[in-house]
Amino acid sequence: MKLPFRLPWAQAPDRTRMAQEKALSPRPGTPLALIAGEGEARWTGRSYAALSREGFMKNPVAHRCVRMVSEAAASIGFLAYQGPAEREDHPALSLLSRPNGAMTGADFLEALYGQLLLSGNAFVEAIAVGAGGSAGVGAGAGARAELHLLRPDRVSVVSAADGWPAGYDYRAGTVVRRIALDGLLHLKLFHPLDDHLGFAPLAAAQVALDLHNAAGRWNKALLDNSARPSGALVYQPKEGGNLSADQYQRLKVELDEGYSGPMRAGRPLLLEGGLDWKSMGLSPKDMDFVEAKNGAARDIALAFGVPPMLLGIPGDNTYANYQEANRAFYRLTVLPLVTRTGAALSGFLGDLTGEGLRLVPDLDTVAGLSAERDALWARVGAAGFLTDEEKREAVGY
Repeated sequence: MKLPFRLPWAQAPDRTRMAQEKALSPRPGTPLALIAGEGEARWTGRSYAALSREGFMKNPVAHRCVRMVSEAAASIGFLAYQGPAEREDHPALSLLSRPNGAMTGADFLEALYGQLLLSGNAFVEAIAVGAGGSAGVGAGAGARAELHLLRPDRVSVVSAADGWPAGYDYRAGTVVRRIALDGLLHLKLFHPLDDHLGFAPLAAAQVALDLHNAAGRWNKALLDNSARPSGALVYQPKEGGNLSADQYQRLKVELDEGYSGPMRAGRPLLLEGGLDWKSMGLSPKDMDFVEAKNGAARDIALAFGVPPMLLGIPGDNTYANYQEANRAFYRLTVLPLVTRTGAALSGFLGDLTGEGLRLVPDLDTVAGLSAERDALWARVGAAGFLTDEEKREAVGY
């Protein structure tokens, strides 16, 4: 049956094709210009895989920020306390020093902090490995505990009818495994719009990340195209003629194959009658290219809490010297991250080992805070009205 009208979605391809043909075939007597340009901006997704690929694996600023924060945080050890007394032989410290057979304590903590920065979430699973090599919660006598990190993009929260988490599903390939709440520690950063998952710091710098990566790609493309800005090839017929579709396509192919790339730098452009080259590209100075790239780098560093001075980014010397910037980095970024991680591990490892536990960062091992520790020791040592026991408690012993 033939419909008396045409469906609107059936007309769209025809209109699109007609518009393209109209653009390729100008009216006689009018000039023709070939202009290359971009339309709508494209942004990186905020998934763990997208941020890891475009940020940590492709962007040097984001890569260095994640490495600096995670390595600095992993270098700070923990002190175990039961009440006011310190326990140097607490089993949780032995477990943190060797979480599993494949990772040392520094490797484990560095990966944990890295996942927090890239995903906003970190998942630690506790399993019991039996004396005979079997793994599971109920491995029996002689079993020892191990800690394993789960990739955040493979873990999903299972909500109960009341909206609270009832468990976790871990998906590896086609296999899905359900994990109980008490068998998994979920560390997360604050997310204002999600009840169960955290927000990645790199996601807040998504625009700056894409700008920085686009600036690098633009610079590389500029070098590949003979380090010259693009322009327009204008066709101005003298006798009312115009380019045919075959001539138009041949001209595009010749430009791509004959005049682009570093090996063709300086090659003269051979123009036929009626063709004229008009440079339309903006120079890096006009675009303020370097400053825009440094501004994007500062925004990325700001999202991670890393002073730009520590990364060698010019134009933001907020701190008087490098030592002051390094101290602010530890005091404002690293220590809050280590403190909240230690608090989360305290309850989880305390339940796992069956002993009360409070994990506190060992500030004496922080090289960036040595000046503050020296000033504290000097003030406490000069306080003659304090007993030796009070002085020891004041400095953390």
